[in-house]
Amino acid sequence: MLQRSAFVLGWLGLVPAVIAALVVFLGPPAWRELAFRGGALYAGLILSFLGGAWWGLATRARPERAGALFTVAVAPTLAATALLLLMTPMGLVLMGLVIAATVLVDATLVGEGLTPANWLRLRVPLSLGLGAATIALGVAAMLG
Repeated sequence: MLQRSAFVLGWLGLVPAVIAALVVFLGPPAWRELAFRGGALYAGLILSFLGGAWWGLATRARPERAGALFTVAVAPTLAATALLLLMTPMGLVLMGLVIAATVLVDATLVGEGLTPANWLRLRVPLSLGLGAATIALGVAAMLG
């Protein structure tokens, strides 16, 4: 069972992404590029971090499933690297979609019995929230 601190810190982890999107939407023009780059890097780091969490959970898998789960666990870092190399608004929209889609892997890990009991209660809103904020950041940059 995940502790309350995981939920508090998880939700606080959305703050930088939301601030970056708001600055790109509404902030002074001089700050927008920095906010875009900072928000992009933050989203990429968190996406990579999710892969690390999955890797740790995969260590608990049955031997016949471990290889596939380890392979899936490296995908977020590869995706984040590729999308950050692009560093474009559309790349950020794609990263947001990838982040939102991570709930599918989290659900699989739950089904495998590898996660704490309330894993999805934490992961679904955080992945969808960061995905939405990252998409908003990309859209804001397209409009700005």
